[in-house]
Amino acid sequence: MNEKLEAGIKRLVDEFQSNGKPCASKQSVYQRRAGYIASSYLGGDSPKLESEFTDILNGVQVKIYKPSSGVCLPIIIYFHGGCFISGGIETHQPQLRQLARLSNSIVVCIKYRLAPEYKYPAAHDDVYQAVIGIKQHGNKYGGNPQKISFIGDSAGGHLALATTLRLRHFSSWLPRNLILIYPMLDPKGRSQSYKKFGTDYIITAKTLLSGFELYSNVDSDVIEHELDLLKCDFGGLPSTTIITAEFDPLCDEGKRLYQLMQSHGVDVCLDHYLGVIHGFFQLAAISDSAKHCINKVAKKVNRST
Repeated sequence: MNEKLEAGIKRLVDEFQSNGKPCASKQSVYQRRAGYIASSYLGGDSPKLESEFTDILNGVQVKIYKPSSGVCLPIIIYFHGGCFISGGIETHQPQLRQLARLSNSIVVCIKYRLAPEYKYPAAHDDVYQAVIGIKQHGNKYGGNPQKISFIGDSAGGHLALATTLRLRHFSSWLPRNLILIYPMLDPKGRSQSYKKFGTDYIITAKTLLSGFELYSNVDSDVIEHELDLLKCDFGGLPSTTIITAEFDPLCDEGKRLYQLMQSHGVDVCLDHYLGVIHGFFQLAAISDSAKHCINKVAKKVNRST
């Protein structure tokens, strides 16, 4: 079944399957958070940067990764994944540092509130307020607020897209570049890939959907459009890259987003990675595809600025 998987990822998947396919949705939130942190070593190299520090912007904590002492550097705003209930700065540091170094950009990661302690729209509000603050104050970090890119993975991809849609509606600016890494888009999990890849590849369909369920504050079958993003109008959005993984329950909805954006006139491209699973972007210690993807993302940021 797993012969088409990349070798390093195949070992992880084989172990998961031999252990009876344990689903994270059956764990406590504490266990899920601890497990995510424990897996961060798979992120690979974590290069030393010129400086790292935290700040509070509009009441939201952010961490800044500065690769050099230069000024007017491009800014990457990073929206971390974790199914809305886990993840954070500590789970993503290798990727944040790698992106800062490879793109020579200031990376700002937002520490948004997590479910189930905080329900929708807490995370959406936090990242929006933080983005407004970064736009206003990014120059004090040595960044150029006119050259901002958004990058988000999984739930963070959802939040990056939702924030861009809010900016289109409420503000006068948009990021230059939007990079969505296997974004969570459909809170109902209605695509075929949810069925095809939903049980065997570590991040299961139930794991993903449990995140939406714990975060959603909607008690009926009516889902807010800010959660069900495939129902949105994407006209006027900036240049967008959507990254999908072959053995990912979210693969088809990433492809569907690509089709919708195309139909709405967005300059959009789809980068589909074979032989990998949901979360592969954080597996650079064992995955050549992850290393390639990080380098490619950094180059996209450079080209957009």
